[in-house]
Amino acid sequence: MKTSLFFFFCCSLSLLFCFHLPRVSSSAGVDRLKLPPRGWNSYDSFCWTISEDDFLTSAKVVAKYLKSHGYEYVVVDYLWYRRLVPGAYVESLGFDVIDQWGRMVPAPDRWPSAKSGKGFTEVAKEVHSLGLKFGIHVMRGLSRQAFDANTPILDITTGRAYKESGREWRAQDIGIKERSCAWMPHGFMSVNTSLPAGRAFLSSLYHQYAEWGVDFIKHDCVFGADFNLEEITYVSRVLKKLNRPILYSLSPGTSVTPAMAKELKGLANMYRVTADDWDSWGDVASHFDVARDFAKAEMVPGEGLLGNSWPDLDMLPLGWLTDQGVNRGPHRQCNLTLDEQRTQMTLWSMARSPLMFGGDVRKIDMTTYKLITNPTLLEINDYSSNNMEFPYVTGKILGPTMSHLTRQSRISMLNRGSDHHHARGVGLTSCKDPNANGWSVESLDQYHEQICWREEGEKLNQEPLCLYKRKPLLASTQQMWKLSSNATLRSSYSGLCVRVKQVKANDIRISGVRSWIATGRRGEIYVAFFNLNVEKTLISAKLSDMAKVLPGRNLEHKAACKGREVWSGQRYGAVGDPLEMVVEKHGCALFVLTCS
Repeated sequence: MKTSLFFFFCCSLSLLFCFHLPRVSSSAGVDRLKLPPRGWNSYDSFCWTISEDDFLTSAKVVAKYLKSHGYEYVVVDYLWYRRLVPGAYVESLGFDVIDQWGRMVPAPDRWPSAKSGKGFTEVAKEVHSLGLKFGIHVMRGLSRQAFDANTPILDITTGRAYKESGREWRAQDIGIKERSCAWMPHGFMSVNTSLPAGRAFLSSLYHQYAEWGVDFIKHDCVFGADFNLEEITYVSRVLKKLNRPILYSLSPGTSVTPAMAKELKGLANMYRVTADDWDSWGDVASHFDVARDFAKAEMVPGEGLLGNSWPDLDMLPLGWLTDQGVNRGPHRQCNLTLDEQRTQMTLWSMARSPLMFGGDVRKIDMTTYKLITNPTLLEINDYSSNNMEFPYVTGKILGPTMSHLTRQSRISMLNRGSDHHHARGVGLTSCKDPNANGWSVESLDQYHEQICWREEGEKLNQEPLCLYKRKPLLASTQQMWKLSSNATLRSSYSGLCVRVKQVKANDIRISGVRSWIATGRRGEIYVAFFNLNVEKTLISAKLSDMAKVLPGRNLEHKAACKGREVWSGQRYGAVGDPLEMVVEKHGCALFVLTCS
């Protein structure tokens, strides 16, 4: 790579620009282990097909232009052990490379330095020489390929096959086929962690990753709807005993609730709280409620493995991308508008989510680069506190639809006399969550029974949600359900319980306006306005209402605050009351206020 690296991008079909990205010196003495993790992950740009050459080229770019902004991890996402040959794809079986102990190893056709049993050792050394940290994605438990081959289990204390009770233990002794990964059923399954042989297998996996020089492990298919607390707990124990820290990340985030995440206390460093986020407005907008709920539960940050833990809103699919589940690398631009990209980056920063960039760094454009390295956003992400959704905000649409209605009056109008607008949504949560209690057996007729949900305080004349005993509850065919004495309905697959939630069919929160507020380490106040509407909206908030959530701040007087708005560059000698701005559709405004 040349000393001075240039990036090229097209802003139209006929015009090509060239620019040089500036390097910024990092702050000395910053302990990033206490801050939300930040880095680059290969998934959004390469899916599973990335090669050693592509990865190391990307790592060099990260080191040169993003490391100084706190992006310190470079992570190989899933299926690095799969051979890229005809017939191999995301759901295929039999194309993975495993060692004699049933452990996944890098496919040598994509990772040539892995030959002769070196694994990722040489790649990790190269990454470390750049001043970065190396991460990999791994799946739950045991691969189906190792199970079918019935490979022996390595005993790391002897270096030989694991033996107990006078016999050698193998993959089929510890694998649980009925607990295969819900989204990759032909790929991986849980292991029985109650067996010493099962624990021995997991120990051999994670000690090997440590020997390779891995600094970051993204453990997939163990959280959310695939929650496997037993495996998470044991892996966390193994990592804690190593002679150096390895950041422990959990995925996926489908159906995650704060109650579920609280069971991870002290076990992990980041955990997904949403399904996969791609470059669609619907994906971005779906993160507002979950980000609010985890902030309200005071889990930003929480107690993690040898440090803090952070709710993870998923990677940032910005810049040059690929598509989900394909055998193809980066080939298209992000579908989000610039306003939508700013909204995503601002929400992720205000919520203090880990920031893992997913675009192709080799072809990053100046707009994307400036967005993901915006100093105000990174300051908020690193050091802000009191982060929360700010409810006292109104919006006036500047268009033909409901143009003179505030957010609150629009909600009232839609909900007026709206008992028939309510529906019920079914999801999974921790069985310790009190919101999971409410199931009971009711008679359907003299021969049949059904299991019904009725919330405390629910009107007796309101029809309960009932399930026939033989009717599937959720889409997965692997679920078996048990009605417990504490009125919970428990899954034998994940150990989670069913929660029923009232959902308003016309819930205004799919549009409308939102706001977040936080405080900075130097006393500044950050206020973000978000316009979820499809039209320009005048968004406003009173300073006196900000004082309600930030007690002790002098916000009662108009002249008390000065500030600026980040995206427009507008500066305020004295902030007006109310604080207001016209925000484009799906866009945001971010104010930095200094109040005397």
